[in-house]
Amino acid sequence: MVDRREALMSMFSAKGSKVNTNRGDEYYQSLMNTMEMRLSELEKSDVAAKYSINEVLESEGLTRRDFMKWASAACAALMLPASFTPMVARAAEVMNRVPVIWLELQDCAGNSEAILRSDAPTIDELILETISLEFNETLMAAAGHAAEHHLEETMKTFKGKYLCVVEGSIPRGMDGYYGTIGARGETFEEHLHHVASDAAALVAVGTCATFGGVPAAAPNPTDAVGVQDIIKNKPIINIPACPANPANITGTILHFVLTGQIPELDHLNRPKFAFGYRIHDNCERRAHFDAGEFVEEWGDEGAKNNFCLYKMGCKGPMTFNNCSIVRYNSGTNWPIGAGHGCIGCSEPQFWDKYATERPIADSHIKAPTGGVEKTVDEFGLGLLTATGIGIGIHAAASVIAGKKSDTKDEE
Repeated sequence: MVDRREALMSMFSAKGSKVNTNRGDEYYQSLMNTMEMRLSELEKSDVAAKYSINEVLESEGLTRRDFMKWASAACAALMLPASFTPMVARAAEVMNRVPVIWLELQDCAGNSEAILRSDAPTIDELILETISLEFNETLMAAAGHAAEHHLEETMKTFKGKYLCVVEGSIPRGMDGYYGTIGARGETFEEHLHHVASDAAALVAVGTCATFGGVPAAAPNPTDAVGVQDIIKNKPIINIPACPANPANITGTILHFVLTGQIPELDHLNRPKFAFGYRIHDNCERRAHFDAGEFVEEWGDEGAKNNFCLYKMGCKGPMTFNNCSIVRYNSGTNWPIGAGHGCIGCSEPQFWDKYATERPIADSHIKAPTGGVEKTVDEFGLGLLTATGIGIGIHAAASVIAGKKSDTKDEE
């Protein structure tokens, strides 16, 4: 927990400072007042899950000190000054006052499994256990008409206040009948429209729900699409990745609890606090990239020395996510740390474009201009068809520089 906190603080203190220095005391005082009003309102609400976060933490042997360390890290991740840490802790304690309806559509249930199967849960995962999860087809005991009745009652009781979390893509082929649900046989698209109609906002969790994911890969036989391709009249927050990291789900819900609003989003509706920087920017192997030191084939000396995986198809330079900081499996590791290149799973059409072991320059994808130092907003919509001609040039130049250095050493 301490390592993750320090990593987050380090990552965001420098990069977040550009944002923070432009926002004076007046801005933060106004934000603090908004949060105070929002949390006071929620604390008076009678909507609550069966267990509180304090009870859950205690049952896992975690102390209040552990919780406050997490709150400090979450504060940094949300790009808030340290003075907001107590406010973040309060928000976590009342996350069970925000009703959540979780829909399971066309996918492998990997996002639910990633949370449910944790044998050493992080505080992010424990907090997700305490949210007021009013409906979830995968987890709930009720079925058939009883489940539908409960869903209708929940939507009526919390009209305009609940979050609709969606996992899985939506098949539109064959008039939607590739996917039906419930006793009434609604198509997934009908089901989504129905539940979204009275939601305060929608949170698309995982790459299937955000961009169609693997079901939408060519030739896309079911005509699968993401939530934002179906719902046009509601705020939508995309949390892609395969699976999505629980820390990013928690952070998004935390922001909604704190402010009653969705967080600042990029051009793909992803929260900037989690997807504002590329894997490449914070990769533990970045120094090897800059030095022109690459793994040339699996098992070679470069692989044994953790050299850059660009030549083995790593798509980190084109992928926006915080995997290298937050990591997976209780924060212990992530794909590049485990020895495999990033496959760009938080980007649109990742399976068709990025999930190969070919270098970006050989993947037949049109690149944005500007090389590897652009931010997500500078890439803009060009990222949708992006790869790295600039990155290939950078890599080649690095290799040449490395060879010159080797030659000089030999002399």
